[in-house]
Parts: sequence; C-alpha cells; structure tokens
Amino acid sequence: MAQAPVVVCCAVSTTSVDEIDGALLRGWCTLWLGAEPEKVLFQKGHLSAVVGLRLRNGAQVVVKVRPSEGRIAGCVAVQRHLSERGFPCPRPLAGPAPLGNDVATAEALEAEGGYHERPGEAHGQLASLLAELVRLAPSPAQVPSLEPAPPWVGWAHGGRGLWPAPDDLDLDLNEHPGPAWIDDMAARLRQRLARDAAAPVVGHVDWESHNIRWLDGAPHVVDDWDSVAALPEPAIAGAAAAVYPASANGRVVAATIAETEAFLRAYQRARGPWGPGDEQVCWTAGLWVMTYNAKKEIVGRRTGRKTLGGWTGYAEHCKREARNRLGRAGL
Repeated sequence: MAQAPVVVCCAVSTTSVDEIDGALLRGWCTLWLGAEPEKVLFQKGHLSAVVGLRLRNGAQVVVKVRPSEGRIAGCVAVQRHLSERGFPCPRPLAGPAPLGNDVATAEALEAEGGYHERPGEAHGQLASLLAELVRLAPSPAQVPSLEPAPPWVGWAHGGRGLWPAPDDLDLDLNEHPGPAWIDDMAARLRQRLARDAAAPVVGHVDWESHNIRWLDGAPHVVDDWDSVAALPEPAIAGAAAAVYPASANGRVVAATIAETEAFLRAYQRARGPWGPGDEQVCWTAGLWVMTYNAKKEIVGRRTGRKTLGGWTGYAEHCKREARNRLGRAGL
C-alpha cells in the first residue's frame, strides 16, 4: 500500500488552513476538547481546512473547519452511530460548533493505513464495506437532515437550472451552457433519477480510493464523513461503482465499464439482488457523477479556473464511455 494523507474532507470552504486564527483554535479546543493544542501534527486543505493536533492532555485529534451548513450535524451523527457499532471510521469528539465565522468538528486521529495501490482490483472488499456501512447506518429519520446532498450526487437539487451549485468552483454552471452532449445527457439522467421512488437510505457518496485507508490488506479507516447523504441504495452503490478507483493524485479519475460491473456484482453478493430497474438506477447515478465532474472540468477550463482538486480527465473518460453507460442505464 502507498502511504496516505491522514484525512480527505469534502465541504465547500472559503477558509484555508493558513487563515484559521490560532487563538480561536486554541479556545475552541479548550472549550470543546478540554485541552489546548500542544503541537500541530499536520495541516491540509481542499474543501475543508484540516488540522491534526496533539493536545496538552496527550490526545491526538483532527479538527475540520468549514462554512456552517445544517447538514454537518447529520453527517456527524451518522459517523458517531457507525463508530459506536464498530464500523472503521474516526470517532467524533466534538462539534459541529462555531469557530469564528465557520463551524468546526473534531474527531480522533486515526493515523495508520495507506492507499490501495490497485483499488480497481479491490472491488469485492470495497463493495462489501459499503454494503456494511449502509446496513449499519441509521435511517434518515434518526439523524438531523442530510439535505442538500453533495452536488456530485445532487440531481434532485431544488435550485434553478439543470446543474447544482458546484462544490469547488465559485460560479454557476447553468450560466455556462455546453457542450451540448454534456448538458443533454445530464438532463436525461436527472429525469430518470427523478422517477425513482425507492426509499432513501444513508450512505457514503464519495467512495473514492483516497477516502479509504488499508492496513495489512484490509480496509482500515474510511474518511470524509461530510460526504454522507440519504439516497436510494442503488444510487449510492452506483455512484460508488463509477468512481471507487479514483486516486488522490488524479491519475485515475473514474472506473472503467468492467470495474463498475465488477463492483455492482460484488455489492449484490453482499446485500442481495436488486429489484426490477434498480441496476439501471445504479448506472444512471454513476454516470451523473461522471457527467457532473466533466461539466466542472470543462467550465473550469473555459473560465481559467481550476477546481480545488485541479484534476482533469473526467470529460475524456465520460465521453469515451457515455454511450455504453447510457445503454446500461436504459437510456
């Protein structure tokens, strides 16, 4: 396994690590964790500002800072529920609670583990782990609201236009039409998903390889608990099946057709067979994720703005596989 960064987060953020006020952070830790920071272990930032700390009482924690969203309370509740039931995720310690103009949470530092070097070959383990997460998760009614869903699975967004607000571009995708094949495909996918009347369940919707760390050949820790949503289970599995091999360095951005098929077969072995039409929903949801990422990439390139991840390749991957995936989605 390659060694992994400790945490990857997802929540829209205007706060960089360097912008966190040290005095505010010390006060927050004292109030909510019972001790001041003694040493900064690491600092990272993408969609959240993330700081690893050793406190004066010896505890090692991760503090995540991002703009306040109501759904964060629901995400923390899901993470706590799963942690208490033995699912491999960091244990929540505090928050969400205000930190300046933002909101912070803290969790126990889980420093061990690394990335899988060939995650596309680990479809069986990753599919079973996601199915176990869904099985153990609370129902949507048992936790604070998880709405709105993250935009990469935000086909049911309530805003105007086709596209939800992007997570890491400060612009409106709907004000940048085209290419036509992307917008037309997204509209078809969204219409198909709107017809799915299955009850939502709680799942992790950013099931990319850089969010799962491994130890001794087994999944060890799942990170990025801001990426929790309540969606029909086939949509959760389908989104994961489309992106699970994606790497942190952007060399792999999505699954191949064969990798998606293998993941969905493994998921059904773990949870039982789908009902009529469910597999089409899997392929539809997965293709939405690819299409959304491709749209962001294209608009970012046109406007001279990179997404915070700075990754490319979604558009090429999506265009290459779109016809095949649309057929499997029944479209």
